Amino acid sequence: MSKYWSDFVHQLEPYVPGEQPKMDRLVKLNTNEHPLGPSPKVIEAIRGQADERLRLYPDPDSGELKQAIADYYSAQGHAIQRSQVFVGNGSDEVLAHAFHGLFQHDAPLLFPDISYSFYPVYCGLYGIDHEQVALDEQFQIRVEDYARPNGGIIFPNPNAPTGCLLPLDAIERLLQGSPDSVVLVDEAYIDFGGETAISLVDKYPNLLVTQTLSKSRSLAGLRVGIAVGHPDLIEALERIKNSFNSYPLDRMAIAGAAAAFADRAYFEQTCQQVITSREAVVAGLQGLGFEVLPSAANFVFARHPGKDAATLAAGLREQGVIVRHFKQPRIAQFLRITIGAPEQNQALLEALQGL
Repeated sequence: MSKYWSDFVHQLEPYVPGEQPKMDRLVKLNTNEHPLGPSPKVIEAIRGQADERLRLYPDPDSGELKQAIADYYSAQGHAIQRSQVFVGNGSDEVLAHAFHGLFQHDAPLLFPDISYSFYPVYCGLYGIDHEQVALDEQFQIRVEDYARPNGGIIFPNPNAPTGCLLPLDAIERLLQGSPDSVVLVDEAYIDFGGETAISLVDKYPNLLVTQTLSKSRSLAGLRVGIAVGHPDLIEALERIKNSFNSYPLDRMAIAGAAAAFADRAYFEQTCQQVITSREAVVAGLQGLGFEVLPSAANFVFARHPGKDAATLAAGLREQGVIVRHFKQPRIAQFLRITIGAPEQNQALLEALQGL
């Protein structure tokens, strides 16, 4: 606290990111990072930008990357145009611009009570009234709960930290129930078991879909996020971006991210490896008596009916295994466990056996 802070800063409650401990021989399963490295073509593309051109500003429009994204999704049958794509410095920045530019102040923004904990932080930052809508007893979104006046709707799909997936037909019903406000589907984990809502953007002009390259494309260190939607929504994000930071992505990020979208074979192969490992982790946890929510993400959300989650997390830490424990009442007995490399997953299961 400082006398030099404004009243606004005093009132902020910042987001707390997942712990990044510096420990030797750590099995780090707490921040949903990909267990495999990025495509070799990404590394090659980044190295190709490390020359005297770094003295020059990058393309402020990130046109190469936008075209690569449009080409990728068009090849999947979604016919996306470059004018429907926005890119930013990580999906958190993209989300921040959406909160600032697309959600209204005449009715509350709606999002799940168990969800990405950055959402209420952004509401505080931008002065947006909000309501947290309770998930059902199975930790699923009830679409009918959102069919009421709102200033916008946002939710992760798959949800975080639960990993539960809302199917496309349910998303479409939600869109139909709120035609006059923006519905933002935050797809940070969609590639590990879901179907993207990008297929719906041409049908619903109020739909914005955000994604990140930090998870399925193994580029958490590069900081690239995207949004896909109607050109009018994209224009709003561009207006915010160009009033805040007109060069959000550097040369290496643009080139590396474009290469990641171009290397479809590597992307599909590594996603499948994570899915296969997730199935093995779920089976292992269930064999140890854990209840595991159905996950379409690169993590699982699990609880043991006879063991305290905080105690388990502390016991794992003592053995060099870090997982995420949340303290909110409804989920205080759950652990969120990132799917790691096979040897990391085995270390997790062996550590749990002794607790």
